[in-house]
Amino acid sequence: MSLKKVILSAFILMVIGTVLELYLLDHYESLSQLIPILCTGLISLTVILLIFYRTRWIKNFFKWLLLITALSGIYGFYLHLDANFEFERDMKPTANNWDLFIESLSGALPALAPFSMVVLALIGYSYLILINQK
Repeated sequence: MSLKKVILSAFILMVIGTVLELYLLDHYESLSQLIPILCTGLISLTVILLIFYRTRWIKNFFKWLLLITALSGIYGFYLHLDANFEFERDMKPTANNWDLFIESLSGALPALAPFSMVVLALIGYSYLILINQK
């Protein structure tokens, strides 16, 4: 099996796993919760296009979608961390900010989980690099 197929398989499995997990967690109740679902859907459709048509326009569009997807992961981290921080501050009003930050990383919302969108974007970018090598 070629490296291109391995990367594409990892990408497809990551997309399926991410969307399935978001769906099972009811991660579609607000507009901001739909961002990762929309990103994974758009990059999935673009990968399908790339498999059949490798035009410069589609490659550039895919690159921009990957950047937006990575940024959505960073934004999701911020949203999760902020919600956890506020909760921890309400629970422990006398705690210092560092302790609240540490507690927020392991709070009710998985603060580090949105970074899976960054990993997904990196896998997609790896695929893009491979298809550009000829």
